[in-house]
Amino acid sequence: MSRQNNAAPIIIKRKKIVKGGGHHGGAWKVAYADFVTAMMAFFLMMWLLGATTESQRRGLADYFNPSIPVHRISSGGEGMFGGTDVETRTQAAPARPEDEATESGTDTRAETASFEELQEHLNGLGGESALMDQALRHVVTRVTDEGLVIELFDLPGAPLFITDTDLPEPVLEQIIIVTSQIFSMVVNRLSIEGHTRSYTVVQANDPRWQLSTARADRVRRLLDAAGLDPARLARVTGHADRRPADPNPMSVRNNRLELILLRQQS
Repeated sequence: MSRQNNAAPIIIKRKKIVKGGGHHGGAWKVAYADFVTAMMAFFLMMWLLGATTESQRRGLADYFNPSIPVHRISSGGEGMFGGTDVETRTQAAPARPEDEATESGTDTRAETASFEELQEHLNGLGGESALMDQALRHVVTRVTDEGLVIELFDLPGAPLFITDTDLPEPVLEQIIIVTSQIFSMVVNRLSIEGHTRSYTVVQANDPRWQLSTARADRVRRLLDAAGLDPARLARVTGHADRRPADPNPMSVRNNRLELILLRQQS
């Protein structure tokens, strides 16, 4: 019994195994590196889209497409960028449709600015004399997609033509002299359109169409006498009472003329 008491104790060690765990301290670094790489690829792609032409982009697409030979014609050359240096492509590349659209938009804005200057010049004539102030009461201007519209219209008790005729009142002749000076500042073509009010009684010979056309043609002749180049006339038309400016078809405000400086692309 004494021998058994003196024997060394037996120690059993059990190793604890943890499944699925482990140290995760460096996982975020891998994820961050992937994110940075993806962002670099994204910005590189955006730079290439802005720094290459359409043919060069097709060449790049063909290069990374294993089903299409790199040497195909659409690649634009033997190199990845079609044989064109990216930095110097603006000198060598031909004009693209989007470039032409941009130039067209620039021309339109410049023309609109020119029309607005003419408006300011015409409005600035007010105050020069009481007679000019009276004349400009008959004038309004606006810039539209068609061009610069100078509208001349009757006022109650102050018509532009002798009633129901195409014979001009002195105030209209004065307005035409002023507008012809405005028109001489540009080279745009001109359209003249006549309008009339409605009539309560339907007459045997409806005067509206003939009257609106005759008045428009009268203004054409006045402008010609004032020195406007006849070659600039694009059209002279009468619309009768089909396009009233005032909701009341009988209003004298509907007796009017529209002198339109047309845009160059019209």
